[in-house]
Parts: sequence; structure tokens; C-alpha cells
Amino acid sequence: MPGTTITQTLVQTMTYTTAVTTSPTTTTPEKPPIKNPDTMIVATIGEPETLDPAWAYDTASGEVIFNIYNTLIFFDREHLDKFVPMIAEKVPSVENGLVKDNGLTIIFPIRKGIKTHAGGEITPEDVEYSFERAMIQDRDGGPIWMLFEPLLGVDTLTELGNISDPTEAAKVGKMIDDAVEVQGDNVVFHLAKPFPLMTFLQIWSQTWASIIDKECAVEHGAWPGNKDNWVDVFKKYHNPETPELQEVDCGSGPFMLEKWEHGKQVSLVRFDDYFQGPAKLKRAIIKKVDEWSTRKLMFLRGDADMVYVPMQYVEELEGAPHIRVYKDLPQLSNAALFFTFEIDPESPYIGSGKLDGNGIPPDFFSDINVRKAFAYSFDWDTYIKDVWRGEALHIPGPIPEGLPYFNPDQETYNFNLTKAEEYFKKAWGGKVWEKGFYFELLYNIGNVQRKAAAEMLKENIESLNPKFKIYVRGVEWPTYLRAMVKAQLPAFIIGWLADFPDPHNFVFPYMHSKGTFAAWQHYKNPHVDELIEKGIRRPTPKERGRIYYGSQRINFENGPSV
Repeated sequence: MPGTTITQTLVQTMTYTTAVTTSPTTTTPEKPPIKNPDTMIVATIGEPETLDPAWAYDTASGEVIFNIYNTLIFFDREHLDKFVPMIAEKVPSVENGLVKDNGLTIIFPIRKGIKTHAGGEITPEDVEYSFERAMIQDRDGGPIWMLFEPLLGVDTLTELGNISDPTEAAKVGKMIDDAVEVQGDNVVFHLAKPFPLMTFLQIWSQTWASIIDKECAVEHGAWPGNKDNWVDVFKKYHNPETPELQEVDCGSGPFMLEKWEHGKQVSLVRFDDYFQGPAKLKRAIIKKVDEWSTRKLMFLRGDADMVYVPMQYVEELEGAPHIRVYKDLPQLSNAALFFTFEIDPESPYIGSGKLDGNGIPPDFFSDINVRKAFAYSFDWDTYIKDVWRGEALHIPGPIPEGLPYFNPDQETYNFNLTKAEEYFKKAWGGKVWEKGFYFELLYNIGNVQRKAAAEMLKENIESLNPKFKIYVRGVEWPTYLRAMVKAQLPAFIIGWLADFPDPHNFVFPYMHSKGTFAAWQHYKNPHVDELIEKGIRRPTPKERGRIYYGSQRINFENGPSV
């Protein structure tokens, strides 16, 4: 899942968490009263891209969706391999008879009496609708590949057939319809191929598997559930420019959407009819506060209960009364600098669009010499030391340390301006060095680590040749995401927070042509696609090791991201 505040370019990190705790009164001043004891106030950067669970694929959106929707099952607190039933009455397993046919049939009995924010009750039909609607929508760069992979054996809707042709569209529609079925009080999922049950349950515990009140969704313009004219269905509801539930709450979670004031805050209010009982808090407010100094002041004054703290500023809170800083908490995430192989020719960030010293052509980064020159221009050691205060690791590929098949011996790129100059002189037959270039490198406003990474890269590259110019620009998080999806960014810095703890969830988005980042980059390597697809099909551990070690080696050799 792309993150607005998680780890930054080229590193895997350990995160800091700050929390207000009661300290001994003998050594600290008296603890001040809590200003709003029934309200949780969070001050962070950016804001959600959307509240539509089928569309959302970023941490800012997920933070809200997790609180206004429910899934069939959810993680048992901090355990990634244990689950608790939510809308489902039981967690499916072979032992309880809800996993059948060698794992190809998975059954969820649906709990009765769960009320929704719109005044209805969740039914098995709502569950079926939620998954079918998500697969129909399947927007570019979204999360629904994780539903398609086990259910239909593909990664995108359009792989199933020509959805503009009536005959093929009808077949595709039937595939979707048959994959999820209501049988009495149960919802049955039919898998297209063997798929690890643990991974399936982890995917079904995330925001894209949220259960929607169908009646509420239809009232707001979503797919009405008809299955009689699939060409029209796909034309209207597949990959829309804006999702129907962009600012709509059709959930049954512990909180309801009260108001979304764009650029300011999202306000949630307690849902008193929540099936597990009312939440202890009456309200939750997520404020968009991009400036660290403002967030810090809010936190110290008690005007915010939780704040996003950039790593280099954590020491400013250490020792403050009634604040305890918890360090070295690992997070399964990484990040990279990604190069776009085919930039949108209409991109406003490539100057003249030509290799004339005033811009770059759309295929600028398709030359591996350009990519290697950039890779050797980044000073990892300084970045980790100064920006991350040493709480980060420079890893050699997409797979984070701690996951199976991480290869610590894989060769990687290190800071070497001599090599960078060598590759710049080779790039595009010497024209890059001769003509120079100009483009804009964006970061999301408030993310000081990404800003620092971009500025460091700019400084190092511009030091090599006065004809090299990079303009670093900050934009809002939703703007950043949309520009990435449209291939308007020449290069982009972004982090990936694990959807599920398996190497597949890192190599697929980073390297598969239909993966989230690779698709945005227009990076395609058929051999890599084949390797990655084999890696999730339950081969032996030895086979998986060969596949993932090979993919990490190819990532270094091709350099689509670093």
C-alpha cells in the first residue's frame, strides 16, 4: 500500500511512535488535564485521496476507512497470522469445515443484526455486492489485483476478456458473478487456483475488502447490481475518473463520517449502534497540519493527542513532560526512487519535452545509463545518518529484511559520483552530458524525508554538470498520487507498506508489469512477470528462493527503482 508518511527513498526503516503517558509526579510537573477527553485529535500531513474502499490504496485514506467500515474478519491485534471474526461469524479454516476442495472453496457465515450508518443491516447480499463491485471498478493502480489473483487467476479485469464486446463482456461478468455467491446465510468464494490460505485471510482483512451497504451505495450512484448488460456496466463503472463513494460513508464501523473539510480535517463521530458496542471516544478528528513546528506545538499544548513526527525531529520531544518516546519499533515497509519509462508527453514536469537542456523527452529514463547515473548519485549513508538518525537500512532490492528470501548479499548501488558521471556521459549516446536536462522532482508536502531525499539527489547531480537542472517541488498528497497514476512524474519517491507479509507483496508492485509502481512507471519485463507469477503458486521453499533471489538480481541489473 502506498504511504503518505511511511519509509522514504531507498531505505527500509524502523519507525518511532510517540505517546502521551503518565509520568511519576516526583520527577515531572503535574500532568495537565486533557482538554477534550471524549475526542481523539490526530495531527498529520496530507489528507485522504478517497473514502471509497474499492478505490483507496494509500495509508491516509485507509486510516479513515478502517474506522467507518468493517471487513469479514480482522487481524487479532498485533498478530499477522491470527484473525478474529467481524461481519463473518467465524474465521474459515479446514478444521471448522469452511475451507473445502483443497482450499478452492472458502465459506464465510455472515453475522446477523449488524446495523449500518445509513440505517440498514448488513446481509450476505451486501457482502457479495461489495466484492463484485470492487472487481468491476478495478481502477488503474488500485488494490483490487489482490482480489483478482486468488479468485480469477489474473491481476486486472481486462485480462479476462474484451469488455467492450457483448459476448466477451458477458463471459467476464459471469466469471465475476460465479466467483462470489450467496448460499443462504453464507457467502462462498470460489478460487481459480490454489492460493495460500494465510495470505487470502490477510488480504480479506484489509480496507479493499470492506463490506458496503449496497442500498446506500446505489443511492449515491454506484453500480446497482444488474447483471444483464455487461458492456454498459463495464463502460460506466470500470476504472472511473472519480469513484462514486469518494466522500460517502456506506459502512457499519465504530465511527461515522461527520464531515470532510478538504485541506483542513476529517471529522468522525461515534456510531452508537455499532455491533460490538459504542466506542469509548465520542469523536475522532484527523487534522491536516503540514508544518512540523505547528504539530509539535499542538502536541505539547495538548491540542493534539497523536502527531506525525518526522524522524529527524523526534529528539525535540524526548524529555518533554508527560511524553514518552518508544523507539526501534519495526515496520514492514520500504521505499524507493522510481523512474518512469514512458512519461506522459503532456506532463507539466518535463519542461520542453526534449533533450535540449530545457527539458527531457518522455522516454528519458528508458536508457539504463540514465537510471544507473541517478542510482550512483544518491548518498545513502548521509541520508540515513542525518535524516533518519541512523534508524534505517539501505537494502539491495524490493524485499525487506525480515521476510523470507531477502538476499543480504545482493549487489546494490552505493554513492559514487565518479561512476555517476561515467554513466551520464554514456546516456543517450553522450547527448545527456552534452545538452544537459531539466525536469521537476515532486514530493508530497509535509513529508520532510522525501523532500530531503529529493534535494540531496538534486544537489549531487547538479554538481556534476552545470547543464543538469532539477527543480524540487512540493504538492498535496492526492495531487502526488494522481500524477503518479497518470505517469506524469519523471521520477517519484514513495514508500510501500505491506498489504500482507510475504515477498510477493513487494516484488509484484515493484517489478511486475501490472504491479502498482511498475504499472505507473510503464516498466515491462516478460521474464520478470513470469517469475513473479510462479512465486505465488505454492512452489517449494527452494523454488521460491530461486525465484525471489533471481528477481532481486534483475532489479539491480535493470534498475527500474533504487
